[in-house]
Amino acid sequence: MREPEAASSAMWELTKMRLREFYREKGIIFWVFVFPLLMAIGLGIAFRTRPAERPRIAVVAEAGGALANALLESPRLSAELKDATTARRELAHAKVDLIVELTAAQPSYIFDPALDKAPVAKMVVDSVLQQAAGRRDPLVTRDVTETHQGSRYIDFLIPGLIGMNLMGTSMWGVGYNLVLARKRRLLRRFAVTPMNRANFLLSYFFSRVLFLVLEISVLVLFGRLLFGSIVQGGLLTLIVVGFLGAASFAGISLLIGARIENTESANGWMNLVQLPMWVLSGTFFSYERFPEWLHLPIRFLPLTALNDALRAVFNDGASLVGCASQLLVLGLWGATGFLVALRTFRWQ
Repeated sequence: MREPEAASSAMWELTKMRLREFYREKGIIFWVFVFPLLMAIGLGIAFRTRPAERPRIAVVAEAGGALANALLESPRLSAELKDATTARRELAHAKVDLIVELTAAQPSYIFDPALDKAPVAKMVVDSVLQQAAGRRDPLVTRDVTETHQGSRYIDFLIPGLIGMNLMGTSMWGVGYNLVLARKRRLLRRFAVTPMNRANFLLSYFFSRVLFLVLEISVLVLFGRLLFGSIVQGGLLTLIVVGFLGAASFAGISLLIGARIENTESANGWMNLVQLPMWVLSGTFFSYERFPEWLHLPIRFLPLTALNDALRAVFNDGASLVGCASQLLVLGLWGATGFLVALRTFRWQ
């Protein structure tokens, strides 16, 4: 057999071996396909699209007063009469956003400025009280409401779950399995064969890529059926971005598994790599919440680049050219990891 054909045959046989390992481990199917769906259901229900919550107000006043009635009857507020002690206790536990005291000649607003809803509650309450006292606004305005694709939390979440799932399956399915094979002394047997190291390492990656389309399709179809999420860009573009993301994390995981000898150390290294990206890379909330000086380093993390590219395709209809900077980051991480792993890999 000619050398290219022999290499292709060896690669295919090694990849088939990895696939057999996958479907023999039934628990892997749960973590790859079922667990992300359960997370999407839970988070999608918790942060489902619903009308904006009205400010919660505790009114400390005598029942029957004109100003107190204006607050209690306003459709813009969720207001209840409370005594002063109960109102302050509820404010301390963030059960109300604002306390309005009407026991003196001048109304008082009591609130915690650290609470996000407190300033909005104060403005709404003040507007209701001023109108009840006779104020008339000289400028008449109108409200126009619009809902855009991609503005819901679930539209933000689905691409993030795809990115997190690709990272997890690539890291644990490639690097950790490599360490497990070394611990079981399987690699010592492979070392005496004429197997090419590059083919051996790439077989771990290709075995995961074969599940890539299925992983993405399951989450995309789930989001469409349950939450009405629609992929604005091309499905092929989404798959190509997912492929490059999986390749990037496979390269990193091969680097981790190239020399580590026990699963305890592998667990530590895997968590050390993944945990910061779970927090920083915008899977569940935007990384723009962090200080601005952190934004540039965060964008160079592979999961951030993958999430940004997936969201650009999913919600904005971006092409591969539009995701070029993110794909470059993924390519650099993956290529560097694989090349270094190839040089440092040892069989035992």
